[in-house]
Amino acid sequence: MLKRIGLGRSKPADAQARFDESYFLASQRQLIWRKFRRHRLAMFSLVIVLFLYSIAIFAEFYTINDHHKRHVKYAKAPPHTLYFIDEDGQFHLVPFIYEMKQELDMDTLQRNYSELRSRRFHLKFFVEGQPYKLLGLIDSNIHLVGVDEPALFFPFGTDELGRDLFSRTMHAARISLSIGFVGVIISFCLGCLIGGISGYFGGTVDLVIQRVIEFIISIPQIPLWMALAAALPPEWSSTQVYFGITIVLATVGWTTLARAVRGKLLELREADFVMAARISNMGDIDIIVKHLLPSFASFLIVVLSLSVPGMILAETALSFLQIGIRPPAVSWGVLLQDAQNVRSLSQSPWLLIPGLFVIVTVLAFNFLGDGLRDAADPYKQ
Repeated sequence: MLKRIGLGRSKPADAQARFDESYFLASQRQLIWRKFRRHRLAMFSLVIVLFLYSIAIFAEFYTINDHHKRHVKYAKAPPHTLYFIDEDGQFHLVPFIYEMKQELDMDTLQRNYSELRSRRFHLKFFVEGQPYKLLGLIDSNIHLVGVDEPALFFPFGTDELGRDLFSRTMHAARISLSIGFVGVIISFCLGCLIGGISGYFGGTVDLVIQRVIEFIISIPQIPLWMALAAALPPEWSSTQVYFGITIVLATVGWTTLARAVRGKLLELREADFVMAARISNMGDIDIIVKHLLPSFASFLIVVLSLSVPGMILAETALSFLQIGIRPPAVSWGVLLQDAQNVRSLSQSPWLLIPGLFVIVTVLAFNFLGDGLRDAADPYKQ
């Protein structure tokens, strides 16, 4: 009866009440996710990051050609152009390419490429090609895209040895992205542990640790990277160099996080829940790991997401300077070695395409970190 005469609670009011109840009863993780998903740029960046890591994990599936194979007839070939309209003006729903032909200019000794318009080669998806092991376990020969023989498809062109730059960029993502992730995990653990010990115990322990951190920070970063990377034995394999570079980056990447964790623990070590843990005879390390660090986990997640692009840039810089990852292993920094001089850039500007992947990755992680930072305070409207 009350609802009929308008004195009862309306449906919008009921919905608002249910929302308020769910909001104030939600866990911290739920509150952070609610606010994070409203950050459109951060959500889009999350999709980009997941897509880039899918490329790194399933690189063999995304590749078109063998990333080590040299196509001598197509050295420094430009990227193929995709067409939808043929010479007769007819529209094709599936894009196609024309086969390229190399001609040597005898006056300048430069390679010039022209398209043979006599035959079209349509792109095909999920085609059979070079066999590989998916995730190192499953035998497969299915690739995302390809064309019929005898044509070869080079979406990003080729390098000076005729190797497919697209396939090499896909495989390079595996090292560049994983070295950033693994390096951050190592430096994250070191920073949390050492910074936690420094802030929790204080006194002489804190004094010694802080002086060590200040000493490491005072050393110029790039010369320090170069010195540590140069110390790696030259006879090491690509896998050993990979882990060596990861440890090098992690060795000097934990100091900033350690100081931030120290400041947080100096603030929280006298809190009531810490005193209760001490009274219950819990060990000091357990108090740091199980109580203090989780109390500001949202801050640590933000730091973790913002540290990954720094590691990726560091690896790219070391490889670009030829003291990081060594061929035949490929990373984005290794691929950018071919674009070190103006002549190469003027003749083959597509060699800079791996640099675009670095830029997109760094921006995506930064925007993702900004979204996490805003969502870390879920009660802030």
